[in-house]
Amino acid sequence: MNRKKFLKKGVFGFGAIIAIPMVMTSCSKDKDMDLTAGEDCMSSPVETEGPYPIMTPSQLVQSSIIGDRTGVALLMTITVQDKSNDCAALSDVFVDVWHCDKDGNYSQYGSNSSEDYLRGRQTTDANGQVSFISIFPGWYTGRAPHIHVEVLDSKENSLLVSQIAFPVATYTEVYDSAAYSGAPDTSNTQDGIFADSLEQNMADSITGNITDGYTLLKTLVVV
Repeated sequence: MNRKKFLKKGVFGFGAIIAIPMVMTSCSKDKDMDLTAGEDCMSSPVETEGPYPIMTPSQLVQSSIIGDRTGVALLMTITVQDKSNDCAALSDVFVDVWHCDKDGNYSQYGSNSSEDYLRGRQTTDANGQVSFISIFPGWYTGRAPHIHVEVLDSKENSLLVSQIAFPVATYTEVYDSAAYSGAPDTSNTQDGIFADSLEQNMADSITGNITDGYTLLKTLVVV
C-alpha cells in the first residue's frame, strides 16, 4: 500500500490521542531488512500462539488495528521471506498480528469478548510486506513485552507462528511514560517463550520516541 494513502487511512479519527511515527523510510531499502540467502537467512523461531489467538481473522482485514485503545503509536512493517526459495519475498500470503493493550488486556476474550482491538490481518505485497498502525503493547504477569504474528498461505494453512520481542531500552522508555504502568515483571531473558531464541525474536529495528511514536521493522523467514 502506498505509504501516504496508508497513513491517511490509518490516522483518520485518531484526534490528539495517538501520534503517528514520523520515520517512514521504505523497508525494501532498509539495510536492516536486507537479508540474503547464505548470509542472514535463517528460519524464524516457532513460538506458541498463546492463549488469545485471533478468533475471526478474516473479519479483521485492516491496516489500523488500534480500535478504541490509547497509547504510544507504533507503525510495524513485517516482511515475509521464503527460505525454500533462496529467501525471496513471499507475496500473497496472510499475516495476522495481535497483542495486548497498554494495560495487558487482550480483545475477544473474557470481559473484552465483544471487542476486536489490536488484532488484524493483511496480505503481503510484491515485496512480501505488510504494515499495521497500532500502539506499543503493554505487558502482563509472567511475560516480557511481545507481539504475536502468524503467516498463513492463501488457503489459510499456517506457515509460521512466532512472536516479536522489543529491546529493553525501548520498552523501558515507553513504560516510564505516564500512560503505561512501569517496568514488566519479566525481562526478555527471563521470558519462558523466547528467552532461548531472543536474538531471532527481536525486532530488526525500532526507531522513534514516545512523542512521535515508533516504527518497527521485522523480517520473518518461513520454511
